[in-house]
Amino acid sequence: MSFDRLPSLEAQPTTTRGSGYSDSPEFDSLTTGLSSQLFTLTGNISRLSRELSLVGTKRDSESLRERVKKLLDETREGFKAVGEGVKRVQNWEDVSPSQRYAQEKLSRGMASALTDFQTIQRLSAEKTRQYVTAARQAQHQINDEGMPVGDLSYSPSGTGQQQVQVPLVQQQMALAEQNEVDFQEGLIQEREEEIRGIEQGITELNEIFRDLGTMVTEQGVMIDNIEQNVSNAATHTKAADRELTTAARYQKGARNRMCCLLLILAIILTVVLLAIFLG
Repeated sequence: MSFDRLPSLEAQPTTTRGSGYSDSPEFDSLTTGLSSQLFTLTGNISRLSRELSLVGTKRDSESLRERVKKLLDETREGFKAVGEGVKRVQNWEDVSPSQRYAQEKLSRGMASALTDFQTIQRLSAEKTRQYVTAARQAQHQINDEGMPVGDLSYSPSGTGQQQVQVPLVQQQMALAEQNEVDFQEGLIQEREEEIRGIEQGITELNEIFRDLGTMVTEQGVMIDNIEQNVSNAATHTKAADRELTTAARYQKGARNRMCCLLLILAIILTVVLLAIFLG
């Protein structure tokens, strides 16, 4: 279902110009607040994209990964809150055409931003898995093969695949050699916990996405029904207009025939009267 049929509604204000009247001040306040929150979440996604582009490079660091984790958590919770608000908006009763447009616009914005965030979460999980895999293999290489830290790398898909360097792993393994291996093991476990948290977040937001998709579909059916009813009404109106035009034409023809008949009767009556008086 395409929403391109709704642009005419965008011009319909929810308030009467100059009077301050609103169809529903509560509805307007809710949708405005949700739009503002959604704008903030979209900004978070842009920041996450920039930060994640540095993860796994020479500019990678613990502080960078902490910022990414914190921003992921904040954005995930923000989407949950906005999702509840959007559900409330979509279930609003007795909405006007302009409010219906606001519902659809908010739903589309939410769906688009949520899709982008899910992509970011998957990318973050993948980069964290690369870290864990590289760190595990680095421990194995150091413990069993005595390979220098500077030579550490791993192959993500097995032998014969291109090896991937993870500079942060090399730095931290060097630190672990100077102190204790338990330090690196703790970091690996922390990353694995991050992966589980991201995967859980993806699942939770998928549920919100499914609910949102269901609501949008139901609204699309409703709008299609309304459009179909309007189309049917327009068709019936045109048919009725044609019937009225035909009836008017017949009526006009009947009037003309009646006038001709009356004229003929008048002439006949005149002739008869003249014949009587002159005879």
